[in-house]
Amino acid sequence: MTRKLFGTDGVRGRANTHPMTAEVAMRLGAAVGRYFRRDKHEHRVVIGKDTRRSGYMLENALTAGLTSTGMNVFLLGPVPTPAVGLLTHSMRADLGVMISASHNPHFDNGIKFFGPDGFKLSDAAEAEIEAILNGGIELCQPENIGRATRIDDGRGRYVEYAKTTFPGRRRLEGLKVVVDCANGAAYRAAPDVLWELGADVIPVGVTPNGFNINEGCGSTDTALAARTVVEHKADVGICLDGDADRVMIIDQNGKVADGDQIMALIASRWSHEGRLIGNTLVTTVMSNLGLEKFLAARSIKMRRTGVGDRYVVEAMRAGGFNLGGEQSGHIVMTDYGTTGDGLIAALQFLAAMTETGRKSSELTQIFEPCPQMLKNIRFERKKDPLENASVQAVIAKAEARLKTNGRLLIRKSGTEPLLRVMGECEDPGILETTINSIVKAIERVV
Repeated sequence: MTRKLFGTDGVRGRANTHPMTAEVAMRLGAAVGRYFRRDKHEHRVVIGKDTRRSGYMLENALTAGLTSTGMNVFLLGPVPTPAVGLLTHSMRADLGVMISASHNPHFDNGIKFFGPDGFKLSDAAEAEIEAILNGGIELCQPENIGRATRIDDGRGRYVEYAKTTFPGRRRLEGLKVVVDCANGAAYRAAPDVLWELGADVIPVGVTPNGFNINEGCGSTDTALAARTVVEHKADVGICLDGDADRVMIIDQNGKVADGDQIMALIASRWSHEGRLIGNTLVTTVMSNLGLEKFLAARSIKMRRTGVGDRYVVEAMRAGGFNLGGEQSGHIVMTDYGTTGDGLIAALQFLAAMTETGRKSSELTQIFEPCPQMLKNIRFERKKDPLENASVQAVIAKAEARLKTNGRLLIRKSGTEPLLRVMGECEDPGILETTINSIVKAIERVV
């Protein structure tokens, strides 16, 4: 079965425009409810969301659809995506739902589903749900309609759990920490965790109004946090995205470290401690060649997957590995959670600071990245520029040029109408010329 509605991370689009309408959300809720309600025992669903205005609309619509098929719904309110994975499992729910478009602007939204084990649904499960949606949805009898209950302490449960992942003998006293919550789902949870562990916390991006999520802040726009770190002479900065499943780290000088650098640090420490299962890090085709060389020099294996943290997790589960992630800042540690968790990954970084006594700048740039360039081109999905003969010719020439000392990766985004053109090359001049030639060829077509 094929999927048309689902992308690489659930269903996503512009709010109040197909497929992110109340009507589709209600029908999708009914379809996923029917998929999971397979016997007569009581069925539970937990629903979390970020701070977008459209989340209210989608939350109510999903609740209507789910209860119409007999599912009992527990509403968590604004919580990080990893909290939904955690609470789905701990509350013995059949299904978890997160309403969020992650790092996207406020006018987008999305719906992600988690199974009873707290992990995101597989492609096969999403295809089956989509088939139910496109067919006839059997509603339950009136006496079996589900009920909705608001859970007031969902955020608190996540806060308490997150603290348990930090070494018990350690505290953050003496550390001044800037935390940028992107005006998103972790705007209260992240500062609370850091403060309760003893840090001097300087929060930014903690005044959501429904429209300012990821706007000039967060992991995709780190300038504000970097300035704040320097201005306040902070020891480190933590930048989360709108649903807090991504993180970027900023050192005391305002320099940003991406997911590759964070994974390099954690992998090397866990390997040294004998904690890295299979002595393997799982990451995607987007990760830098510099990371690959760094790991190889330490006899740590690297396994690449397609882009998307769900594919990283699938490879981790298949191989029994416990560490993986993406350059974009999704860091997955199955010792602690079922999906990317920006806050818990940041706690691992802070643990390294407290245990080694080293400055953040000494831990954020532990390998030399190979020059990398990424450019995005917006296009209408009904027209595929990669099928154009002139574009294909330019790409073939570029691949030949980079073959000996670099690599080229061109892909469609699974979450936005974008073509992503990424290249790496030891010669920055050749890299820039090559990438620009491809971008110009594509732009002529689109």
